[in-house]
Amino acid sequence: MSDRSWSLLVVDDDPLSCDMLSRRLTRKGFDVSVSESGAEAWRKIQERRIDLVLLDVEMPGANGYEVLKMIRNTYAPTILPVIMVTGKTDSEEIVKALSLGANDYLTKPIDLPVALARIQTQLSYKKSQDALRESEERYQLAARGANDGLWDWNLTTNEIFYSVRWKAMLGWEDQDVSNSPAEWFQRMHPEDVQGFQQAMAAHLEGSTPHFERECRMRHRDGAFLWTLVRGLAVRDGQGKAYRLAGSQTDITEGKLGDVLTGLPNKLLFLDRLGLALRRSERRRDYTFAVIFLDLDNFKLVNDSHGHLAGDTLLRGVAGRLRSCLRSEDLLSRLETTDGGSRVDNLDLVARFGGDEFAVLLEGIRTPADAVRVAERIGTELRAPFPLDGGDIFTSASMGIAMSATGYHRPEDVLRDADTAMYRAKGKGKGGYELFDDNMRASAITRLQLETELRKAVDNRQFEHYYQVITDISNGRIRGFEALARWHHPTHGTIEPAEFIGVAEESGLISHLDHLGLQAACLQTRKWHERFPGEPPLMISVNLSAKNFMRSSLLEEIELILKETGLPPQCLILEVTESAAFTDPTTGLERMKRLKSLGLQIALDDFGTGYSSLTYLHRFPVCALKIDRSFLFRMTESRSDTEIVRTIVTLGHNLGLKVIAEGVEKEEQLTVLQSMGVELAQGYYFSKPISAEAVTAQLLERRQNSNGGAQGILRWSQIPLLNNGSGMDARPASLALGK
Repeated sequence: MSDRSWSLLVVDDDPLSCDMLSRRLTRKGFDVSVSESGAEAWRKIQERRIDLVLLDVEMPGANGYEVLKMIRNTYAPTILPVIMVTGKTDSEEIVKALSLGANDYLTKPIDLPVALARIQTQLSYKKSQDALRESEERYQLAARGANDGLWDWNLTTNEIFYSVRWKAMLGWEDQDVSNSPAEWFQRMHPEDVQGFQQAMAAHLEGSTPHFERECRMRHRDGAFLWTLVRGLAVRDGQGKAYRLAGSQTDITEGKLGDVLTGLPNKLLFLDRLGLALRRSERRRDYTFAVIFLDLDNFKLVNDSHGHLAGDTLLRGVAGRLRSCLRSEDLLSRLETTDGGSRVDNLDLVARFGGDEFAVLLEGIRTPADAVRVAERIGTELRAPFPLDGGDIFTSASMGIAMSATGYHRPEDVLRDADTAMYRAKGKGKGGYELFDDNMRASAITRLQLETELRKAVDNRQFEHYYQVITDISNGRIRGFEALARWHHPTHGTIEPAEFIGVAEESGLISHLDHLGLQAACLQTRKWHERFPGEPPLMISVNLSAKNFMRSSLLEEIELILKETGLPPQCLILEVTESAAFTDPTTGLERMKRLKSLGLQIALDDFGTGYSSLTYLHRFPVCALKIDRSFLFRMTESRSDTEIVRTIVTLGHNLGLKVIAEGVEKEEQLTVLQSMGVELAQGYYFSKPISAEAVTAQLLERRQNSNGGAQGILRWSQIPLLNNGSGMDARPASLALGK
């Protein structure tokens, strides 16, 4: 605001004095109006903007003091300054004018330079006060309009100003909260107080440029909000903080929500679970359950299609979980009450991160209710998910923990639900398990096993055994399957079934696969050199589902073949049906790349997973390997026999060989021969034995076959091994007992 915009009102009953003063002030750039009476002056003050009044004391009618009283009843001295003009110089009159609210005074005759100086002084002060008031008004408007709560801590008086929004954020009215710091810290979650105060102290000491901390604040309704608190210290000339001011922002929605799926996250789930626990402690008739879910083979989707596709799948899973919990028969359960008020039975599904989800079922009656929900979820998730123009199949392993077990901490409920989930995953994936106390002991054992397994990998405690693969048309050896054995320092030899699952879950399976492939290729190459023959000995190596989808697998296999010198055509990689068909498009591409190295691929455990005939005939595989479970029931179940016959027919129609594993009885072998199965393995022929045992027996057979000569050995002439204890020649029909 410039001086030319100042509006002055000169009030004097002497027309000459009034006119002369107004002319002189106008020449100095002021906008001047005049009044010859108090009543007229008051009317002009109300009608237009006046910045300063020069008010004569002695006037007929309402004198200057009376007009001054009228002005001060409406306008503060900083809003409308008044300079009294008097012909008297005694101090009593001046004191009276100042006591009634005058800002200053002038005496007649008026000395213009003195008058100008005093007018400028008052107008300058008014200008600064107007600016300050305008700034404060903007601050108040911003504070009221902002989502943040503002606070200002006077460190000298130890008082805190809390804005109305700060209080409303926590559910309180303005008058409900005093200026004490205790109002803040008593509402803060006990676990957050110490860290909050330490961070604040570090800033006050100058260790950090600003203060910023997340903490939980208790709302008036008892729930906790997540808040982000920011602040900055004001310091004196010596750098000592005497004031700390900042803001408090409610970040609960972002903190407790999963951005990708829109579901609540783990923090909100734990909070709701804690409330459910407290409710169950107060009410004996209140029961809840937690279902913990982990998607099966989700990493394969990420590795094959990329993380964007994985995100799309997670959103699809979240949508189906929501749909499951919106089903009317799941929401129409018992209503519970808590302290006389109704508690809504709205179940909660949350994403914990990665491919893990959890469901909280409140107010259920029995474990059967939770099981019914788990079954519904399993059914929904097994349906295909459309992705990238094709279909992706997935499933979830689920663990269920019931509140009746007697928990006191949310973390304990989740721990047991997670334990049950791992039990379900270990039984074949896609299922569910209800937690019991025996599982906790098993979980401890599993954790110990994982720790020891890591040490075993580092210390090379694994040895590879070999089980013969036999041509059942003539009883001759065609190759071996490599199988790992863990030689534990205290527990002795441990079979793969006991540690492969742990290796897959812990991420150690890639290391085991690499060591196994390297050892098998090297050993087979040694057998080729020592026992040359035609056709060459084949070696089959199992490839885990996780390893099958690793992008670096092709380079690793190529390097191993180069280092060991094994001809690629002598290596058969066994890939499980479930791994190949989890993502058929990527599985096909991965197989083509492996096939380009010259090696062979067999589909392992065929018949136990989901095979798409659309892709099966396109897969570059050499053989189907019938799962041992069908052979076990084949002689007792006609349906299983027909399943095996169907697999054999399918394989032959596709031009593939068929391998039967798990042959233990002569009856099984007879049926397989009648179906035209080419190759078989199992205890009927030989248990898995060490490389040294295989070498010793092959050497013995060569010497027996050639009278000790070191001639070329034809593998087709070598009879099969007998239970790892010797080599018995058998007739082509293999019609001999074990």
